[in-house]
Amino acid sequence: MGNSVQRVLFVNSEIMPFLPETPVSRIGRYLPQGIQERKKEIRAFMPRYGCINERKNQLHEVIRLSGMNIIIGEVDRPLVIKVASITSARIQVYFIDNDDYFRRKQLTYDTNGTFFEDNGQRAIFFARGVLETVKKLRWAPDIIHCQGWISHLVPLYLKKVYNGDPIFSNSKVVTSLYGDITGERFAPSFKDTVRFGSINPEDVPLLDDPTGINLAETAAMYSDGIIFGAGDVDKELVKYCKGLGVPTLPFDEESVSSGRYIEEYDGFYQQLQ
Repeated sequence: MGNSVQRVLFVNSEIMPFLPETPVSRIGRYLPQGIQERKKEIRAFMPRYGCINERKNQLHEVIRLSGMNIIIGEVDRPLVIKVASITSARIQVYFIDNDDYFRRKQLTYDTNGTFFEDNGQRAIFFARGVLETVKKLRWAPDIIHCQGWISHLVPLYLKKVYNGDPIFSNSKVVTSLYGDITGERFAPSFKDTVRFGSINPEDVPLLDDPTGINLAETAAMYSDGIIFGAGDVDKELVKYCKGLGVPTLPFDEESVSSGRYIEEYDGFYQQLQ
């Protein structure tokens, strides 16, 4: 079991230095490097938010990976894939891009602090865009580690739509939970818009009430392991996750501040294989 995990896919909402330092972006930056230094292959994805300076960060489009359309509702939207390097870490980061969803400068809230009405569609596009791109890369991950609310549909899609694809047949999904957006509400149509492929209404019962916490619980429901990435995770969410019977890793502030969490996360990955 010790050497079974060889490839780890990181699906992040934020990664430094492309976005300012936050608890999520800091782990998004240093965890992939630490796992790579432990002789694993890694790939990292995040949205290409409009506030990311493409020239400064030397983003460029990967033509061979771009070009497909993703249908959300009844609208086709082109998927554009860009890539940039964190030279000091020898890491490439893939960016999911679409003008309708990611051109705006703000990440989750508008300039008035209002939760974007289309955030649900943005999460759908991001999750499907990541999984379709990994298929194109023909790179089969052992672990898919999701961090941040915009990655929360990846576990559902992995288990209910992509589970028959050979690329993902041996993949285990880990979700890191934070205190982000748990009190927010998505559009009333979110539950219907989420569904595609073989997903039925009974597969997403919690989204009858499309709140941030219910989206996080949906992610947990379809995860093979759950990491509590911060100390402010909603208590009801923690209780729900512990009741699922899947492995969990508690938050340890000292472990995160010292960098010891990388070793602990790596060990957590191994126990899922």
